[in-house]
Amino acid sequence: MKLVPVQIALATTLALSGAAFAQTAAPAAPAAEASPLSFNIGLTTNYKYRGQDQDTSRTSAFKPALQGGVDYAFASGFYLGNWNSTVGFTDPDVANTTGKRARLEMDFYGGYKWSVGDWGFDVGALQYYYPNATKANTTEVYVGTSYGPFSAKYSNTVSKGYFGTGYATNDGRGTQYLNVAFAKEVAPNWTLKAAVGQTYFTSAVKAGGVPNYTDYSLGASYDLGNGLALGGYVQGGTNANNAAFNYTAGGSTKSLNKSTLIFTLTKTL
Repeated sequence: MKLVPVQIALATTLALSGAAFAQTAAPAAPAAEASPLSFNIGLTTNYKYRGQDQDTSRTSAFKPALQGGVDYAFASGFYLGNWNSTVGFTDPDVANTTGKRARLEMDFYGGYKWSVGDWGFDVGALQYYYPNATKANTTEVYVGTSYGPFSAKYSNTVSKGYFGTGYATNDGRGTQYLNVAFAKEVAPNWTLKAAVGQTYFTSAVKAGGVPNYTDYSLGASYDLGNGLALGGYVQGGTNANNAAFNYTAGGSTKSLNKSTLIFTLTKTL
């Protein structure tokens, strides 16, 4: 598959970023007295997913996004959830003729969690849906594990496109993502968080000029009480100088995965 840089940038704009902290984690099975239903709402100064900006309408580092979702955790270990965020990128139409701009990301997921001793395990599926940019829709299956403050998650794309990349030729299917994370309370109310991820594109996508890349996140959150938390993180990705990860807005060209200091405010109900 041959992609020109502009097509590559549009196709990869939302996919490749991470908030290892942006996507709502699958909820654990509730205790007998706990409600199986929970809600979350948040604000962020820049929504990055897997290291890359999800708003290409501006080149500044300040790109506020409103986010929120709902989870239902069954006592058996099964769970269902939905998470949403405002975004801003051009529809990755193969011919780039529609001019439509995605404004909303909607994630729908479900799976099963269980534990064996001190180990936790998680398997499930996740559908990313963009109402005004359907060629960016992506479906992944995943498996994860955790032990103490450490966790790891492997995702594999089963849709024909990976956030628009490879959509026309079915070359997005098989794109893989591996993430390893660390989260530990290091002082009263303070939790240190770190994560590193690696995206593995298919050989056809790489032949079109999109390289594999690494994303990272490092920061901390402070528990304000009553389900309210304030976080600050540095997030970004490697290959920032590669043309495949560039976008243009307001006459300026910027990298999607440039390292950025991001602040978040979240409320869990």
